[in-house]
Amino acid sequence: MRLTGVIHFDELTPDIWVRANLERGYRAAICAIDGDVSDDTVRAYRDAAGAANLPIAEVGVWRNTIGPDPAANEAAIAYAIKQLDLADRLGARCCVNGPGSRHIDGYGPHPDNLTAETFDMIVETTRRIIDAVNPTRTYFTLEAMPWIAPHSPESYLDLIAAIDRPHLGVHLDPVNMINSIERYYNNAGFIRHCFAVLGPHIRSCHAKDILIRTPLTLHLDECRPGLGVIDWATYIREIDKVDIDMPLVIEHLSSDDEYRMAAEHIRSSERELTTD
Repeated sequence: MRLTGVIHFDELTPDIWVRANLERGYRAAICAIDGDVSDDTVRAYRDAAGAANLPIAEVGVWRNTIGPDPAANEAAIAYAIKQLDLADRLGARCCVNGPGSRHIDGYGPHPDNLTAETFDMIVETTRRIIDAVNPTRTYFTLEAMPWIAPHSPESYLDLIAAIDRPHLGVHLDPVNMINSIERYYNNAGFIRHCFAVLGPHIRSCHAKDILIRTPLTLHLDECRPGLGVIDWATYIREIDKVDIDMPLVIEHLSSDDEYRMAAEHIRSSERELTTD
């Protein structure tokens, strides 16, 4: 497992990017540039990462390609194509996007999200993105979400079969698929199930935690690793079974100090595995 996390930069060069990751003890890095940069810039970041032994965990898209506005969808698809091309030029582990949503904000629940029509939209847009680039050095991945496919390992397999492209991979975020009390309290078993079903396809993983709240009805909140119930020993063990160089990306925290505490909790869980 190679831990990394989101870093916000006031100034950015390949050397600054590499140094910031190494200073935090990270062993992988998130792409900090976008697809508009020149080939020389891409080469500089790729070479800097290689020299520092920092695999590039992911190139992000984070655009809704299946929303209610066709023009916005086309712009999002064009951006995703550009980012996948960047990931291929960098040799990143993957380019990642969410499946989107029929909701206007791109990540919200919507009654049409689980329809066959929406499933087909995800398949079509993903094929368009991959076919436009035909990547050879990276994979396009979809991050699971609680309210739309892929919302379970099985629904992810259904998408993989339907999309039917060799450079489609999995970006695993178990917390996003913990959408029931059974998965919450048996998250170790659910994590093992995710890896049993999806293991060969996984290219990168996210590091988040989850905590149940008391207001009715069921209310689950994302939280910093170590403040929830995720069985980190199980998660790390399953990652290492698939690939000891798998990136694990900490995200969605508000300060460098929070990222430091999250990283320390994950590293302490990893150290405990070596003493078992």
